[in-house]
Amino acid sequence: MAKSKSASPASGLPPSQGDTAADGNSGAKSGRAAGKAAASRVIKKYPNRRLYDTETSTYITLTEVRQLVMESADFVVRDAKTNEDLTRSILLQIILEEETGGAPMFTEAVLANIIRFYGNAMQGFMGVYLEKNVQSFMDLQVKMAEQSKGLTPEMWAQFMNAQSPMMQGMMGTYVEQSKNVFTQMQEQMQKQSEQMLQAFGLKK
Repeated sequence: MAKSKSASPASGLPPSQGDTAADGNSGAKSGRAAGKAAASRVIKKYPNRRLYDTETSTYITLTEVRQLVMESADFVVRDAKTNEDLTRSILLQIILEEETGGAPMFTEAVLANIIRFYGNAMQGFMGVYLEKNVQSFMDLQVKMAEQSKGLTPEMWAQFMNAQSPMMQGMMGTYVEQSKNVFTQMQEQMQKQSEQMLQAFGLKK
């Protein structure tokens, strides 16, 4: 059954057969778009705000989309009519719900500072800086999880002690990575400033 369906146009197949279709019929679409469709779980958003998971053929809630994020699932949210990529807006909606809940992550001061960077000449640099910093912190979290496997509650308390050598080493690595990212950002800014001055003939 699966082999006979693989010869059908890719657009008529359910997501579960997307990989097979991509091998034989990718010429009908651009390589990048077909690759993304084959690799990602597609969730369609309808005008009534309902979200439809094409992999399970069921409607899902925003909470279930959040669970997919927690599981590091590869998915994309698309407008059911226009096929526009709505993934960012859905992720922002999840963040908004989390922030308006009982345990927000960002203070008003942090949110205000982030807003001030929109339209600022530093907006692009800040986006890269935050992304790399968050990734460094995630890497630190993974290392902590690996190091803490099999620990008893007492050992875990000792492990999490800010004064423990292991914790100091991990935090030191994170701070160093953060500093390196900031240094790279400064160097990039300096180079761009020099290029701008040279373009206007203001640099000797």
